[in-house]
Amino acid sequence: MIGHPGSSGPPRGHVNELGASVSGPVVQARDILGDVHLHQRQVAPPVPRQLPGPGLLVNRTGPLAALGDGVPGNGVVVVSGPAGIGKTAMALHWAQSQIEYFPDGQLYLDLQGHSAAGPVRPVEVLGQFIRALGIPQHAVPVELAERATLFRSMAAERRLLIVLDDALSAAQVSPLLPGTGDSVVVVTSRWRLAGLMMRGARGVQLDPLSPDAALELLDTTLGPERTRPERDMAEELVEQCGRSPLALSIAAARLVTRPRWSLARLVRALAQERRRLTVLSAQDAGNEITIRATLMLSYQNLPEPTRRLYRFLGLHPGGTFDGPMAASLADVPVDAAEEALDLLAEVNLLDDLPDSRYRFQSLVRLHALELVEEHEPEAERREATRRLTEWMVAATLAASRAVAPYRRLTDPGFDVLDPPEFDGVADALDWLDAEFGNLRALARHALDTGLHRHAWLLVDVSWPLFLHRGHHVERLDYDRIGLAAARAAGDATAEAKMLNRTGLALRQLGRLDEAADDFTAALDLWRRLDVPARIASTRRRLGLLELDRGDLDAAASQFRAALEMFREVGEERRTALTLCDLGVVLIRSGRAAEAVAVLDDAVRFLTSGPDPYNGARALVLLGQAHALGADPAAATDAVERGLATMREIGSAIGEADALHVLGDLARTAGRADEARHLYTTARGILADTGAPTRILDERLAELDAGR
Repeated sequence: MIGHPGSSGPPRGHVNELGASVSGPVVQARDILGDVHLHQRQVAPPVPRQLPGPGLLVNRTGPLAALGDGVPGNGVVVVSGPAGIGKTAMALHWAQSQIEYFPDGQLYLDLQGHSAAGPVRPVEVLGQFIRALGIPQHAVPVELAERATLFRSMAAERRLLIVLDDALSAAQVSPLLPGTGDSVVVVTSRWRLAGLMMRGARGVQLDPLSPDAALELLDTTLGPERTRPERDMAEELVEQCGRSPLALSIAAARLVTRPRWSLARLVRALAQERRRLTVLSAQDAGNEITIRATLMLSYQNLPEPTRRLYRFLGLHPGGTFDGPMAASLADVPVDAAEEALDLLAEVNLLDDLPDSRYRFQSLVRLHALELVEEHEPEAERREATRRLTEWMVAATLAASRAVAPYRRLTDPGFDVLDPPEFDGVADALDWLDAEFGNLRALARHALDTGLHRHAWLLVDVSWPLFLHRGHHVERLDYDRIGLAAARAAGDATAEAKMLNRTGLALRQLGRLDEAADDFTAALDLWRRLDVPARIASTRRRLGLLELDRGDLDAAASQFRAALEMFREVGEERRTALTLCDLGVVLIRSGRAAEAVAVLDDAVRFLTSGPDPYNGARALVLLGQAHALGADPAAATDAVERGLATMREIGSAIGEADALHVLGDLARTAGRADEARHLYTTARGILADTGAPTRILDERLAELDAGR
């Protein structure tokens, strides 16, 4: 720059100034001789550090010593014992003390062996672990055996500490073991898991706390100034609680929140309660009856509105819940539900989690479920689960509309309390992702309890989650719940919609023949129902399968048939989208002029409508068609217009696609350095989103090889 902006004096020579806010690398220069190359360092994925905090642990020196010093190569250890005995606390306490031995990371997952939603499947656990170790979603295999093989290969090169909490069986755990190498796995379970012992695992059995340790737990929680004056009552209390850490923690919470209570008063009340209790489980009656006595006492001393909410929470089939979900179950205002949830967490009947969420420990949920079945009529229980499911449908519908406003989703007409509002696409997608476990559990529960319309609606409105976040393995099971519900409801329209959903899920898994079967079944239904737009959409999906198979003629035939029907019924947006599909066929067939013609039509509609993403996508495709027709100027203009829109709407995938095409144009023109820069930028964007980068890697390798 000559002179100084805003100065009134004469020019003062060359001045190097940055006149705007920027992010990322910046190069400023007056004259450049030769080339400038910018290289961005690839950021390695963080080492996984997934261990939660261990919580309070008292006097478990014997079991801790049995676990060993954590030197890599010690294999698999199973920590077993009854519910509430402190297995998780001990395993995490030991694991936290051994982190230095495992520099390559610590993995943790609650296997939910005794969750109402059912145990977590090994294929899902492996997917989470593989992604945590740096493999992007698109590269994670689909099948269990392939995931297990990949995980063992990755673990063999690392020193990992793996904690698998609340396992149901050896069959659930076995595929998750790293096999050989220097990793250590700690498994907690109510069962001794003999199947793992037969394969060489070591067992550490947790028994109730010793009397001294149980008293230490009370001293730590209540303070010695409160326990020592009533030492005999403290000793009686720990025996009444069976020296179970869970039961003692709940009893201590009662005393903490009631500082005027004496220990003797609690001992008297607990003793009276024990005479009326029944055994919760035949596996360990002596232990669980004492826990149930403590739970019952905590429950009875709550205000009735909180007791009622506690009972209804036992009906929730998922893993976690928040205030609006609890309010829907109990049919109370959200603020009242949140106040009751806080109180339940205070007395240790609920675990409080980040983001104002809560969960039961499994034994406590059983207690709540038993009480709701005892005190609430079946009709009331069914109404509660109906209200919760309707709230989830409404909430998921709100998320779907925030992500994909162009979807024509009819409001189901549910009158619900305070459905969530979302700040934007990312916020809505994050909510869908976080709630997917609950969505699956609720959809299954709705199917099993006859809420068939609710079940398929819940599946239908969840669609944007899979479009943007994957979950391909879990998605097929979920979509099939929707299909079963639609069939059970006798709703042919819903059945056809769900067949299209399962077909798309199967296509994502590469199971093209099965996808074709479901699409064909959907097509038959749509024809019987005489819905031309749906017939056309299904034929378009069959065309996409042909495109996947490489049969361009068959794909074009399906797309042309769909186009004719869309035009007949005035479906302009879907017509334009199908023109884009046909444009891909024509580009791959080398028919540039025809591709330009159909993509011009698509661009004219989509760039003037409410769908900027697909308008930009059509422009990028048009640029590819112009490039094929040897019109690089028109190609560059179209792609750059598409790129500008993708950046404006914040579409990372769309931006990377446009940069990729611009790189191809630069490479064809002999501008290798420009092409390398564009490819590298596009690759970095895709890598950040977890999308595949194989084609760009090939392009860069070809440039490096001089081809």
